[in-house]
Amino acid sequence: MLTLGDKGAGKTTTALLLARQGWGLLANDRVFARTEADGSVKVLPWPSAAAIGLGLLDATGFYDQVRERVLAGEQLHPTQHPSVTEALRDGRRAPMWKPAGKELKPQFFPDQLSTWLGLTLATEATAAGLLFPTVTATASPVLLDDDRALTESDVFTRTTEDRYPDIFQLTPAANPAAADLVDQLGRLPRRSLMLSHDADANAALLAKTADNIMAD
Repeated sequence: MLTLGDKGAGKTTTALLLARQGWGLLANDRVFARTEADGSVKVLPWPSAAAIGLGLLDATGFYDQVRERVLAGEQLHPTQHPSVTEALRDGRRAPMWKPAGKELKPQFFPDQLSTWLGLTLATEATAAGLLFPTVTATASPVLLDDDRALTESDVFTRTTEDRYPDIFQLTPAANPAAADLVDQLGRLPRRSLMLSHDADANAALLAKTADNIMAD
């Protein structure tokens, strides 16, 4: 399953909850994808730090085991803000924010999603379906009648990549393969979902939805 959406849409929530249900976790934030001659789309993990908010760690039941590791002296990714480390040491679970409005999150090395959180990591996959989540705290998790289409804005380019800028200008400004990729992915089953802050209810809907896509 590929999960797409703007920041705060629920992509990490979807990934963690499906992984907690036994699905392999390919990547938290982004992936490498390429079209194959048979029309399928091969997906590989992008080995970057995984940012998971304090509130989400708490809601998904991972907070205590992460805090135990930090208290034992183990280190998270060096890009993590020191105030987040202090919050984990103090046992604070509420989301933290920069003055500009960006959330400060624990930053995990990719392998720590397995060693710290106990999730199964996948090394490759073939895309089978697309999930477009939206999170509303007081909502009931439900499928939406929203035929959200994939667009080229869902594919990273030199101009949209904000976390790992192409300082050597090796990525072409225009990527002809992106249109083909979007076309191939657009042929896959896709579902829009409303998620809430009820992790168990979210997990049940996500697992059922993903299973139904695989069955199709």
